[in-house]
This record gives sequence, C-alpha cells and structure tokens, in this order.
Amino acid sequence: MLSRKVGETIWIGEDVELVIAEVKGDQVRIGIRAPRNIEVVRGELRKDVSDSNAEAVIKNLDVFKQRKT
Repeated sequence: MLSRKVGETIWIGEDVELVIAEVKGDQVRIGIRAPRNIEVVRGELRKDVSDSNAEAVIKNLDVFKQRKT
C-alpha cells in the first residue's frame, strides 16, 4: 500500500506519472501523465472489453462447429 497526499506523485517506470489531484472521502481523483503511445484504460472498462471479447470468441466457435457438421 502506498499513501500520497494531494499534489504528490507516483512514477511508474520513466514515462508514467500519477498525480493525486483531489481526495474527497473515499474517492481519489488522479491525473495521469504518459506518452500518447501508452494506453490508459480504467480497470472496469478493461474487464468489460475482455469479457465481451471472450463471449465473441465462444459465439464464433459455436458458429464454426455448426458449419463443420
């Protein structure tokens, strides 16, 4: 666990900086400074995309199996 105050930063590698912008109760607003070639995606969105991709693969496999028989 890492504690930070408003205005303090966390570096990830040489290129990614997280800035603590605001803390209100149990919510924390952060800013992210990173090169444009680094994709930044919220965790819940990444999971949704991963789940959707898995569903699509399963559906495609089912279609392929039906065509094969």
